[in-house]
Amino acid sequence: MPRQIFNHQPSDRPDDRPNVTEVDRGPPLVQPDFWINWREFTPARIALGRVGASQPTDALLQFSMAHANARDAVYEPLDIASLFAQLEGPTECVVVKSRAADRAEYLRRPDFGRRLDAPSVERLRALQQRLTPESNSNLDSGIDLVIVIADGLCALATSRHAVPLIEALRSKLEGWRFGPVVIAEQARVALGDEVGELLNARCVAILIGERPGLSSPDSLGIYLTWNPRVGRTDAERNCISNIRPAGLSYEHAATKLVTLLEGAKRLGATGIALKEDDDETQRIR
Repeated sequence: MPRQIFNHQPSDRPDDRPNVTEVDRGPPLVQPDFWINWREFTPARIALGRVGASQPTDALLQFSMAHANARDAVYEPLDIASLFAQLEGPTECVVVKSRAADRAEYLRRPDFGRRLDAPSVERLRALQQRLTPESNSNLDSGIDLVIVIADGLCALATSRHAVPLIEALRSKLEGWRFGPVVIAEQARVALGDEVGELLNARCVAILIGERPGLSSPDSLGIYLTWNPRVGRTDAERNCISNIRPAGLSYEHAATKLVTLLEGAKRLGATGIALKEDDDETQRIR
């Protein structure tokens, strides 16, 4: 059977061509959400709209990217060289490590992150002896506050925000004797207790990267403990959270920390015994 060739010739008549302006495009592909006006007040994922029963593709891709950034932040190593470069000169620094050998063990064994390894213990003992005058029978190192910079679950937050926060804090604390800044790797919050105890400090503040969130992968936290000792519980600490340019500013966080420090000094305690307020601190009765 011979092959048939169809040669379609477009019509020159204008009436045969559809007018695209008259085509019914239907409703918008992405249906807006009732709460859409609230999005200007929060970075949280609200009022994303919907396409049928699903999320819009753009919102889904942004969520996947935020989740990837949060995962990467957990595994990113602490940039110790950069911290030393920023702190070196006016501040003495010492580096310590927890008992967690690497990041994988740190995540599997939180208890290892709460204690120093043996070389770090010896390093801090030697430092405490150097800081303590020979004539001091009470072994008072003369340190009111030790600041520990720790990677925690987000070294990115520590690398970005710890040094600017310390600079804001130092200008607000007059009369306080600062100890060396301790930079801690693979550290949990409670590691600061052992650091403070070994240096015989009256108080320890650990600046630590918080668990990354989908809208805040670089949030820094401060945990303050009076009379630090191994075995202190979370009920004996005060916490200031979400320190970052898009959250709590360095100046505001430093002001809050000074308020807590002055209150802790008067009460001789932190934690549930100390109520934090912008104007004053008082014991909870």
